[in-house]
Amino acid sequence: MSSTVLTDLGLGTLPVFIDENGRIQLIDQRKLPETVEYFDATLFDDMLVAIETMVVRGAPSIGVAAGFSLAWEAARLAQVETDKNAFLKQLIAQGDKLKATRPTAVNLAWAVDLIIDRAKMAMGNNPDITTTQIADYLKIEAQQVMNHHISVNRSLSDIGAQFFKKNARALTHCNAGSLATCGWGTALGVIRSAHAFGLEPEVYVDETRPRHQGARLTMWELKEDGIPSTLVCESMAGHLMADGKVDLVITGADRIAMNGDTANKIGTYNLAVLAKYHKIPFYIAAPLSTVDAALKNGKGIPIEHRHESEVLMMSDRTITVDGARAYNPAFDVTPAKLITAIITEAGALRPDYKKSIAEAMKTALK
Repeated sequence: MSSTVLTDLGLGTLPVFIDENGRIQLIDQRKLPETVEYFDATLFDDMLVAIETMVVRGAPSIGVAAGFSLAWEAARLAQVETDKNAFLKQLIAQGDKLKATRPTAVNLAWAVDLIIDRAKMAMGNNPDITTTQIADYLKIEAQQVMNHHISVNRSLSDIGAQFFKKNARALTHCNAGSLATCGWGTALGVIRSAHAFGLEPEVYVDETRPRHQGARLTMWELKEDGIPSTLVCESMAGHLMADGKVDLVITGADRIAMNGDTANKIGTYNLAVLAKYHKIPFYIAAPLSTVDAALKNGKGIPIEHRHESEVLMMSDRTITVDGARAYNPAFDVTPAKLITAIITEAGALRPDYKKSIAEAMKTALK
């Protein structure tokens, strides 16, 4: 699968794929929109770097990349380790390294834990299975992780399109398209579905400081899809809403607590507060794999802090005074009371989120 844009499947751009030589390839999202370049992340340590430096980003895409990486690492370990218990112990240790690269994105831990669980299951079901056979099985399971994301993202996007009236003007933040989600998209996927259904949405795109995912990635995806879009600074959102130019706000999520509190790219909370004040619906679109069943509320969501150079510099040039310090949390938490609905593959969940999320999770486990 060497093609970037899978137009025959209508998926958009897949940021993670296995090439004809069986190597894990990533679209280097740091290079967009100027060029489409690939990053070979077949080696485990290279994948760690790719996730940390945001070659691949977006919670679902990180999860897919991590699933492939751990399965390919299992194949490497199987070549040197025939003892299954020792093999599993080493695989778990490598999984922990993957989890540490981006602590806020729960899909990363979800995918790693799934691969580990599948390895344990294979060992339990077949006492005679070899480590090589386990590794082969895990590669199949890693592909299923991607297939799962593609399926649920399209489902939730089609569900979310119901909230778009004809010619609706949506405001979105960061990037939650196919680049971030490995097929179709979540928040941007909802917009794509609305476009596909002939609803002709228009989009205001926050540039998303400090790494400009909106300006670089969302604008690129919308241009590829032929969806009308306008780039704005985050500081313009209140003005747009006050002028009546925004009909709804929709973003993705990196982690959702069981009460509906939601972590997403820094600046999302600001939009939710503004939307509440201006009586504009604020939607989260995310698969149920983004829900952290171990978290009662958003206070327990770990917030990644990135290097201050991302704030102090732009295009490798400083934008402030010498010796300046910067504060750079990568995410913020939006309280559930500010969210109109959480759009998932199980439907659009409404308050009380403690009840609706719990019920959706039960359904997903059946």
